[in-house]
Amino acid sequence: MRWASLLLGLLTLPLIFNVTPLEVMRLKTFDAFVETPEPSGNFVILNITEEDVEKRGGYPFPRQSLAEIQVQLIEKGALGVGWVIMFPQPDRFGGDKSFAQTLTYAPSVLAMPEFNNGIYPKTHGTVILGPDVDLPKATGFLQNIPELQEVAAQGAVSAPVDVDNLVRRIPLLQQTPDGWVASFAIESLKTLIGSNTYQIKTNENGIEEIRIRGLNRQPTDSLGRKWVSWVDTPQTTLQEMNVAGKFVFVGVTAEGVMPTLATPNGLLEPHKIQAALAESILLYDSPYIPDYRLFLELFILCVSGLLIALLIIRLGITWGMVSAGTLMLSVGSLGYYFISIGYLIDVTWSMTCMTLIALQQFYINFRTQFKLRQQIKKQFGTYLSPDMVAMLQKNPELLKLGGERKEMTFLFTDIMGFTPVSEVFKNNDDPEGLVELINTYLDKMTKIILANGGTIDKYMGDCIMAFWNAPLPCENHAELAIKSAIEIEEATLELNKQFKEQGLDLPPINVGTGVNSGTCIVGNMGSETRFDYSVVGDAVNLSARLEATAGRNDYKQWKIIISEYTKELAGDCFDYEKIDSILVKGKSEPITIYFPKLLTNLK
Repeated sequence: MRWASLLLGLLTLPLIFNVTPLEVMRLKTFDAFVETPEPSGNFVILNITEEDVEKRGGYPFPRQSLAEIQVQLIEKGALGVGWVIMFPQPDRFGGDKSFAQTLTYAPSVLAMPEFNNGIYPKTHGTVILGPDVDLPKATGFLQNIPELQEVAAQGAVSAPVDVDNLVRRIPLLQQTPDGWVASFAIESLKTLIGSNTYQIKTNENGIEEIRIRGLNRQPTDSLGRKWVSWVDTPQTTLQEMNVAGKFVFVGVTAEGVMPTLATPNGLLEPHKIQAALAESILLYDSPYIPDYRLFLELFILCVSGLLIALLIIRLGITWGMVSAGTLMLSVGSLGYYFISIGYLIDVTWSMTCMTLIALQQFYINFRTQFKLRQQIKKQFGTYLSPDMVAMLQKNPELLKLGGERKEMTFLFTDIMGFTPVSEVFKNNDDPEGLVELINTYLDKMTKIILANGGTIDKYMGDCIMAFWNAPLPCENHAELAIKSAIEIEEATLELNKQFKEQGLDLPPINVGTGVNSGTCIVGNMGSETRFDYSVVGDAVNLSARLEATAGRNDYKQWKIIISEYTKELAGDCFDYEKIDSILVKGKSEPITIYFPKLLTNLK
């Protein structure tokens, strides 16, 4: 937890200082999740296309032609016209008077780009609500000719870019040494609704919101910028002029005439950007960055980071991954909720930090688990199958070190009459062959036991002791032990056949197997420096005595003997033949022994 807290502290610094890569990531996230509203139906974009320019012999058009377009727009029912086109020089064809006259036929607005000339047109009717603010000031604006200024409003078409060089936030009002200048979109709306007053609500950080009579309040950032919702405003051409009942934003789309600006919605001409801004203002559907953004983002980062570290520490790697994923999904959903209600609260960095903290804790947990697995392998690798060791390494919680009382099933199996077999190799002076035969036998029987989930406790010459239900739990341990006994007998018959095919002149190998179930103590037995994982208890001894009885003396026809206790636990998994009730050493009461009737072909 200490390392997680240290990492979390370091990860808060980029958020506090708003480093550029983090800001870019935040902006891209907002772009991806900010929804695009439907158009208001109050605006239309009129594009002067490449075809139009060719038809009229080039650009710029004579002002007389623009006057004719203005008249046509009004005749087609336009409520107002915003010319996002500059007219800084008189028309060489002398059409300024005619164009100026047509601008009076309907509310009209002319574009006014920022220009470092020290000229600042004043906006009248601006009221400051709150403390005075001192914002970065515009350095000047390129003016239209006076003849046009007298009959039409002017609006700034400033489109500052963010750190990734994309236009997203446009100032509604810009401060100048002489007052305030409204954006083209604001001026268009004001002209359209007949308002002439702005109210600028300020606080100690800068601008809070801008109010226009007849419109909704417009929350902005401290610089008076509004986030643009990239509304798909309808577009028309000079040939169509579908403008009835709408305010028209006129601009040039012909290649090389107007600059295009990069936006999250692609490259757009200035008139399309201003149309989108006007839609955002009218719809009141653009995102907003609240003043408490940094505090909330830091809170989400710290809480989620500490919580994810705690969950991974408490739950481990597997469930920690599930919990981490769930928590990250929850934080992501919270961020999406904020954006859906118009609040630009960024959780991208929080999710990134959660990922880094999770990876750190996963590494720490993995290193701890790796050391534990190595310890388990060292301690259990000598008396458990590799598969079981792997299971214990994967789930160390299944292992209880030390002694514990458990109900288990035990199997002893041994070659009966092994002396004649060994005599063959002795007479042939082939001790190595005898060792190879024993190893072949033990290997085959061991594989059977391990395949059925048993644990090899020890080898005693040609005798194998195995048990079930420890160290890993096994509900059907009695059934699996009987199944192993059956398969051992089958494997013995196969070995005899194999030895005969190999030309070995050996007496048949016969195996006796005893199976018993009961409660014993299982765990590490021995000293601190040398120990074995084994079992002790009367049930083990009984299993060994049943093995010594199977296939011998009065019970030669039954090579597998199971106790009444194992039969009861195995239930209906097998049919059983009752053999006898016998009194074994250490028992005061006789026990009933059985043979699985399904194995009559193996007698």
